[in-house]
Amino acid sequence: MIGLWTVNLGALLVFVPGSFSWSAVAVMFALWYITGGIGVSLCFHRTLTHRSLVLAKPIEYAMALFGSLALQGGPISWVATHRIHHAHSDKDGDPHDARRGLLWTHMQWLYQPNEARPSREEKSRYAADLLQDPFLRFLEARSVWLQVALGVALFAIGGLPWLVWGIFVRLVAVYHITWLVNSASHRFGYRTYLTTDKSTNCWWVGLLAWGEGWHNNHHAFPFSARHGMRWFEFDQTWVVIRILAALRLASAVRLPSEAMKQRRLVRNMSNLAAS
Repeated sequence: MIGLWTVNLGALLVFVPGSFSWSAVAVMFALWYITGGIGVSLCFHRTLTHRSLVLAKPIEYAMALFGSLALQGGPISWVATHRIHHAHSDKDGDPHDARRGLLWTHMQWLYQPNEARPSREEKSRYAADLLQDPFLRFLEARSVWLQVALGVALFAIGGLPWLVWGIFVRLVAVYHITWLVNSASHRFGYRTYLTTDKSTNCWWVGLLAWGEGWHNNHHAFPFSARHGMRWFEFDQTWVVIRILAALRLASAVRLPSEAMKQRRLVRNMSNLAAS
């Protein structure tokens, strides 16, 4: 809770005279994509959590560092929480159960009493594969200090504007975009595939969240490296994965077969609206 308040109050420094520059805004957008789109979406989510693809190890480690700089917890905590979400999606035991309301799924689950957040033992069980990696353990233990180091570097290069926009404004933007996947994409949009939860395909979250908003598709096929399944479901992270695969920096890219997709289709058009 203290950390969230610190970040949000820090973002208010944009109103302090001398805290703006166009270069700072450019730095914010660059770090927004590097830490959120590459670090969280591609690495933490599709690579580490669901093993939807295999990245060359130096690439994986660099992207895991980027994800840690999103300050949403280290890779082990993030992955364990998300695996628990899939194990109990919108049921008892889900850390951000959509049945508890939009505000809960968006952010209250992070700071209010929540027994479903993973304990140390649950992290060891749900992210045992990651705990075997010394570098990922390092990122888990040092994510806050890595953020501090980034802040010092930004301040040294670009002064107060780079610090305010590159750390605080960027973190708030990445936070709320990530949280929209948990909240809006379990409430608004349409359902293409039958699942046992409330996941939806929400087009505007899909555009904001690097393709993560095609969430019903994702819950139907959690292993899939591609979330936007139809021609109009633009999936920015999938485009990057295809480029990495073409460059032989990604392999073992997993996708559902057409037969698998046909079996999970919502047949009754009246059920396409989100429940």
